[in-house]
Amino acid sequence: MTDGTAGEWRGWRAATQAALYGPDGFYRRPEGPAGHFRTSVHASVLFAEAVARLLCRVDEALGRPPALDFVDMAAGRGELVTGVLAALPADVASRTRAYAVELAGRPHGLDHRIEWLPEPPHGITGLLFANEWLDNVPVEIAEVDPAGVARRVLVRRDGTERLGEPLSGAEAEWLARWWPLPAEEGLRAEVGLPRDEAWADAVAAVARGLAVAVDYAHTADARPLFGTLTGFRAGRETAPVPDGSCDITAHVALDAAREAARAACAASGGRVLTQRAALRALGIAGARPPLALATTQPAAYVRALASAGEAAELTAPGGLGDFGWLLQPVGIGSASLGDLLVDVPDHEEQ
Repeated sequence: MTDGTAGEWRGWRAATQAALYGPDGFYRRPEGPAGHFRTSVHASVLFAEAVARLLCRVDEALGRPPALDFVDMAAGRGELVTGVLAALPADVASRTRAYAVELAGRPHGLDHRIEWLPEPPHGITGLLFANEWLDNVPVEIAEVDPAGVARRVLVRRDGTERLGEPLSGAEAEWLARWWPLPAEEGLRAEVGLPRDEAWADAVAAVARGLAVAVDYAHTADARPLFGTLTGFRAGRETAPVPDGSCDITAHVALDAAREAARAACAASGGRVLTQRAALRALGIAGARPPLALATTQPAAYVRALASAGEAAELTAPGGLGDFGWLLQPVGIGSASLGDLLVDVPDHEEQ
């Protein structure tokens, strides 16, 4: 059983923390995240290949250092970092120090080159990549009461909710700045302050290089009226019940996270792009191969067609292509970000 009794009322942040990361929490299960939902990492090896290209661009921007770090945040069972190592050119792979950051135990048979850590190392020279991490950093939920006051939502282990005390202090300040709620009963928001702090800490671990967060996202001009809190179990969306039986997730205010890292550490600038734009800049286009190839090289055509289908899934509007990519350079200058992701259409930026 996860921490907390069935009848105990707690804020969603504490309840989610116990349900996901407690001794028997969802993310400590042996099947791992891949047993319950499909991420870009699981959709296609093309995703890891694109991240490997990004790491190579960071390597060039750093002047090809003797040791190049790649840090996979919320590594699951190490699928992404394994794929990135496999996709790197030999000369880059030989200099790469690979780290998987995950609270669950090290998977059996993982590549010996990958160091398994509960938190990122400090002094990173290279690329820190956080794919679908911030959406699982637990947050409080706010809801407007009949008097127009934003209150903390309390929840029991079975998912039953009630309203608690009004938000105050730093949480109220965050809400006012990043997700102001009109005085209309029932409107909800996720208070992203813990995510901002977690992201700023992660970026602070980078001495020189690039930090990237990829997640479900929204920005200040399009916050959802009733929040995005939800659950996933065995490949299906379900009610978010904090009993350890399902994933509990909510979309991320990446614009707030960007500003938090700017303010807290040496991260210069930063851009939020769609995954569609970012992957296209890294060579993942999803274009169908020429039909003539089916006649001249049928096996190559079938392979290219399969690859195009996978690329299309990774960049699809209304799907994985709408994910947000937050890119923040550290110690390599704002101009280096443009060099790392060239030909990104301006209209794809958020």
